[in-house]
Amino acid sequence: MILPIIGGMEIIHGLHNLKPRHRGNVVTMGNFDGVHKGHQMLLRHLVEKSAEHQQPSLLVTFEPQPREFFAGASVPPRLTRLREKVALLKKNGLNRLLLLPFNEATAQTSAQWITDELFHDMLDARYVLVGDDFRFGRNREGNYASVEEAGERLGYIVRQAETLALLDERISSSRVRAVLAAGDFKQAQNLLGHEYFIMGRVVYGRQLGRQLGVPTANIRLHRYRAALEGVYCVNVTGIGGQRYDGIANIGVRPTVDGKEPLLEVHIFDFSDNIYNQLLTVTFKRKLRSEQTFASINDLKMQIEQDIGQARAWFAQS
Repeated sequence: MILPIIGGMEIIHGLHNLKPRHRGNVVTMGNFDGVHKGHQMLLRHLVEKSAEHQQPSLLVTFEPQPREFFAGASVPPRLTRLREKVALLKKNGLNRLLLLPFNEATAQTSAQWITDELFHDMLDARYVLVGDDFRFGRNREGNYASVEEAGERLGYIVRQAETLALLDERISSSRVRAVLAAGDFKQAQNLLGHEYFIMGRVVYGRQLGRQLGVPTANIRLHRYRAALEGVYCVNVTGIGGQRYDGIANIGVRPTVDGKEPLLEVHIFDFSDNIYNQLLTVTFKRKLRSEQTFASINDLKMQIEQDIGQARAWFAQS
């Protein structure tokens, strides 16, 4: 299926949904995890060339990310799932997102098939822009030189995107992960160009928070690993156009034998039913790391301390 056009950006799900009207594009390809300032600079270049060539801008990306397919749970934490990535790409003016599954067959795709069949025959690329560390195809055999050679042979322009640095260090998704892990949200915002957030729908949980007198909105992260772990001061939006302060825990909840990462948000002074609502949780400050408590009562006492500390921080801020 072709998913709806969202905010001016069309999402094309799979090669079988490419239509004749999708031919003629200014193209880039990559994971774009986090859509940080380096990605944003590349997207600005792409949008400029889209206007110059009078062709839509198109990003080819994969779900799951290739490294997730190969590494599974040992992969580095993902900054953005598809929903969050789509929201950020829309803000940067992208016209089309071609979303391809990454599986065993994809892993065996040759670099030449991508440059000749995908870029040239299927997408009729007029201009291809790739990052400085671009590798693609079976065993990562393709690189910038591969695309450049194909462009000269087949008649499309190929250019390499510039590297963006901050404080003399390249901006990258791995650098963003490192500063988030350190709880440095100011530096993360400098690298991302926006505050770090997670989007998701509220699902039913075990009602443990309600039993403890601290009801939480539970959001499944659907990640192999989360980029954050611990307890945080957060803002919550997506409820009637209002912004709320709150406290959030990201982790596996070892005290109650949790198994998979979960985002649990306690919204201050709020008691409405918001199951299935889509929330955006923006992270402001780290309070502590996740820890195991000897008893549920000890956990309850710590949560009360966390809430007091968070309320005090918001009052000062």
